[in-house]
Amino acid sequence: MSTIDLVPDGFKKSDVGVIPKTWDIKPFGECFNIIAGLGFGKSEYTQSGLNLLRIDNVSYGKVIWDSIAYLPENYVNKYPHLILQAGDLLLALNRPITNGKLKLAKLAPHDLPSILYQRVGKISTSDKNIDLNFAFFLLTKFIKLFVEESAVGTDQPFISTTKLKKCVLPIPPKEEQTAIANALSDVDALLTELENLITKKQAIKTATMQQLLTGKTRLPQFATYTEGADEGKRKGTKSSELGKIPEDWDVEKIGSVVSITTGSRNTQDKLSSGKYPFFVRSQTIERIDTYSFDGEAVLTAGDGVGTGKIFHYINGKFDYHQRVYLMHNFGDRIDGYYFYIYFSNFFYDRIMSMTAKSSVDSVRREMIADMLITLPPKEEQVATATILSDMDNEIQTLEQRLTKTRQIKQGMMQQLLSGRTRLPFKKLETKQDGGS
Repeated sequence: MSTIDLVPDGFKKSDVGVIPKTWDIKPFGECFNIIAGLGFGKSEYTQSGLNLLRIDNVSYGKVIWDSIAYLPENYVNKYPHLILQAGDLLLALNRPITNGKLKLAKLAPHDLPSILYQRVGKISTSDKNIDLNFAFFLLTKFIKLFVEESAVGTDQPFISTTKLKKCVLPIPPKEEQTAIANALSDVDALLTELENLITKKQAIKTATMQQLLTGKTRLPQFATYTEGADEGKRKGTKSSELGKIPEDWDVEKIGSVVSITTGSRNTQDKLSSGKYPFFVRSQTIERIDTYSFDGEAVLTAGDGVGTGKIFHYINGKFDYHQRVYLMHNFGDRIDGYYFYIYFSNFFYDRIMSMTAKSSVDSVRREMIADMLITLPPKEEQVATATILSDMDNEIQTLEQRLTKTRQIKQGMMQQLLSGRTRLPFKKLETKQDGGS
């Protein structure tokens, strides 16, 4: 017998691979029911009432309400089978996979009261031996695989509920399902905690940045005079082209404090194995075998501002595209990282204020050169940049932890939902087993 045919003790072959002998294999249709909502007309919409749960509201693991509509409250009696409950599983039937993830959501208590719209499928269990929390993780994996394998082309325009009922699923004993669901739910809780913490830290950083970059709040060591007749006195403000600013700050045009140049290379000059970074007109950093600059600089695309804009704080050898603007030559009056932070946070709004169009397709050099920037004393710039950089580093550390935790969860799902790794669980006794 070849080693390929060997099955470990306690396992068996199945349509979804090698699984534990105590697990069953069942089609979706034997375990679950799925219904789609109705296509309510806009004339039925109201200002308040039942949340109309549409396909746009189905996200990865949860419901989002970035776009919301309502139906009358009396539809609870008119369409009782479409009224949703906390814990219901909701599947996007159109384009179910986006960004490589399945749009399967679990309805939370705060999402209620809600009613089901067309192109969204509500999944419920038809088998009392299926744990619904376990089903969420199981279906997240196996419906995604089923759609990917059965889709024609690269897009998945619609899930056929008839075909979906044939999707084969591995089903552990219920008590093991619960153990698996509890373990994965604990990881989900940690992911939510990290996501909320990152959102909070980002909000704090944004508020801090707005205050420090405009002078509305100053660091204590720069808020008062430290010598002379005014020692200990709080510094005042003055009017400027950018509104009220501290009296010891200046306002200058960018072109008067930094050098602005464009590159000389074309996109076709890039080399996948190039030695140096090559900045083009997108978020992607390519590679190239030459470098035309060595040092600290800030770069932005000259085309597609607002969609393809790029801002980088660089220290080292690189080359850049002919439609990329490079700002450099930071002297005694401006700190490079302070400039990067200020520029990346105010540039687009300032550019928009210089044009009557609703969008900017290209940027001229004078648009950058004429943009105004606040200039605190350089030591204050450095202190401000250091604080904001520390905040950025903290957020990046949390984001790295979030990414790692997501990877751990994916690994756990692969192991636990295939039975390769088993969790300890208490087997429920039956009368046959000797239970009462």
